[in-house]
Amino acid sequence: MHFKKFTFFAFLMTLMMLPINTLAYSKYLIPGGENIGIKVNSKYITVVGFYEVNNKYIAKDAGFNVGDKIIEINSNKITSMEDMVNSINSSKDNLKLNIKVLRSNKEYTIVLNVSKDNTGVIKTGLYVKDQISGIGTLTYIDPETRKFGALGHEIIEKANSEKVEIKDGTIFKSDIIGIKKSVDGTPGEKNAKFYSSTLYGDVTLNANSGIYGNYIADLPNKDAIEVMDEKDVKVGKAVIRTVIKDNSVDEFEIKILELDYSSNTKNILFEIVDERLLKNTGGVVAGMSGSPIIQDGKIVGAVNYVVVNKVNKGYGIFITNMLNTSEEE
Repeated sequence: MHFKKFTFFAFLMTLMMLPINTLAYSKYLIPGGENIGIKVNSKYITVVGFYEVNNKYIAKDAGFNVGDKIIEINSNKITSMEDMVNSINSSKDNLKLNIKVLRSNKEYTIVLNVSKDNTGVIKTGLYVKDQISGIGTLTYIDPETRKFGALGHEIIEKANSEKVEIKDGTIFKSDIIGIKKSVDGTPGEKNAKFYSSTLYGDVTLNANSGIYGNYIADLPNKDAIEVMDEKDVKVGKAVIRTVIKDNSVDEFEIKILELDYSSNTKNILFEIVDERLLKNTGGVVAGMSGSPIIQDGKIVGAVNYVVVNKVNKGYGIFITNMLNTSEEE
């Protein structure tokens, strides 16, 4: 009997020590909807195109591909545009560059014979970049941790359609100055003016489910709302919050048509039913990504993709998928 009592007591203690709240994230979030400018610095210098040198595409002919990531020049590691310029300029007496690139996770060394123009400037035939900028929509801010999430999808490098590996980045003030309407087959876009000196936050993670980081500006003057568990989201009426004019966040009615729990990102299929939004945008437009989806007063997800051949429809990601990714940072 004594042994049985001890075992039961130990079992009770084990139960008492289990965490009561099993959520890895906050239960309440400040919903976004604000338009934001985004700028990220890539971990690599990426080849995005070629130009002619003495009537030849010397870089393309040497074996470079669009999307190649330059990691070394003449045994010098390349982590910035400044590194690249310095390495090339230090080779003025030797116009043969041994350039190591990363392509599909494999390293290749390409020998590039460069030339000088009449002013002595070395011409490589390469167009490269190490920074990407654009616009999107803020999805949420966690008032407890000041962590934010936005976009609902990754930032990709258009040159090779790969997710950008970032060093760092920022989100900042951006005002909508016009909208190119979507039509079936051709999605439109928001046009915006940047105010990059008015910072909102630091970007620390670029993931398939969105971009994440630390919100450094004053918190918006609005209440946090409850996070809805993905299993409670239902087909039917909901709203999205986004900016279409006057740089003020407004709510627009949508109808959730289908729910997909097997996807990591395309969880919510919806259609826009709000005539005001359709009149101004024609449907889902670029720059709307990240617009929070609200149902029954709770945040359930974020807009992330347009249905290209039926632009009044779009996809959204469950907010819980975004939050779980943020916790992995």
